[in-house]
Amino acid sequence: MKKTYLMTPGPTPVPPQALLAMAEPIIHHRTPEFMAIFKETCDLLKYVFQTQNDVITFTSSGTGAMEAAVCNLLSPGDKAICVQGGKFGERWTELCKAYGITPIVVDAKWGTAVDPKAVEAELKKDASIQAVFTTLCETSTGVLTDIRAIAQATKGHNAVLAVDAISGLGAEEIKTDEWGVDCVVSGSQKGLMIPPGLAFISLSKKAWEKVEKSKCPKYYFSLKKARKAIESTDTPFTPAISLVIALRETLRMMKNEGLDVIFNRHKILALATRKAMEAMGLKLFAPAAPSNGVTAVCAPEGIDGEKLVKHMRDKYGVGIAGGQAELKGKVFRIAHMGYITQTDILTTIAVLGMALAEMGYRGEPGVGVEAAEEVLLEGRDRAPAQP
Repeated sequence: MKKTYLMTPGPTPVPPQALLAMAEPIIHHRTPEFMAIFKETCDLLKYVFQTQNDVITFTSSGTGAMEAAVCNLLSPGDKAICVQGGKFGERWTELCKAYGITPIVVDAKWGTAVDPKAVEAELKKDASIQAVFTTLCETSTGVLTDIRAIAQATKGHNAVLAVDAISGLGAEEIKTDEWGVDCVVSGSQKGLMIPPGLAFISLSKKAWEKVEKSKCPKYYFSLKKARKAIESTDTPFTPAISLVIALRETLRMMKNEGLDVIFNRHKILALATRKAMEAMGLKLFAPAAPSNGVTAVCAPEGIDGEKLVKHMRDKYGVGIAGGQAELKGKVFRIAHMGYITQTDILTTIAVLGMALAEMGYRGEPGVGVEAAEEVLLEGRDRAPAQP
């Protein structure tokens, strides 16, 4: 018998309340019953996004909301800054190129956060830049970006700031309205704790002004259509009904727990994970700007990160993530976002220690668990054991 643990940075575990909600008989989406559910869900999304603006929901992966941001905010020939520090930062550049937008790439070395001053410098060079695209939590590297500082640079500029918060929302603080973030996109399968299939986008007044001028082609991802529909608590196309119903359950959980408590819980789990890795003699891939949603760890010399991931999954039922692109085989990633608990983290660390020992790594398997326990015990009065 083997029990499985999902410790990847998306999809993440789904709470029983949401699973049971999805098991209920399907209802029609053009009914008062669904409209009431959808309205509550939209209101709760505003709470999590920390915005007074509408949050539009698409039936797609988070990349759909990223595409919606590009093709609705800009026109062919426009220039946009794209911050690249990992696989998903590069996606902004790829999307811009697909729509004839000229990307001005600001690179950050993988494993480090972009310097907000580098973004500010590019904005000062060119008043015609229309947008800045960046990432809150770079899933491929475990790096956290200083969104607040970048927002300060865009406030006095014509450009709008669009943030990929797919792996960050619900795990990291992002004060959309207070900081002046013009566009935030996210997805359902990370900190929001339901399966993949829903994407979200919020826009400021400044961003909506860009939408009105946009000349890029769009149809399914038209924000004008979505905005018109949401005025009647509706969607322009068929929504993923069961996922919306499940989302209402997880958003209720988040509202009841409170964002400050949620962020503190993620902080403690992340710190416990990082301390465990250091105690085991492992090197963190992003020590200077670590995310509270996912930790990237360098595979020890002589250990293939991909084989380690497979070994933990196949023998012990613990699923972590490997590296992507140039990091394939070189790092592994442990998530601590959403419906992941202290016991999940301790189990993962224990299994990691055993798996490494079985693959020839010279270290003490138990020291990681001990180091994590110290952090968790210190934080027991600040974060609940279960989300």
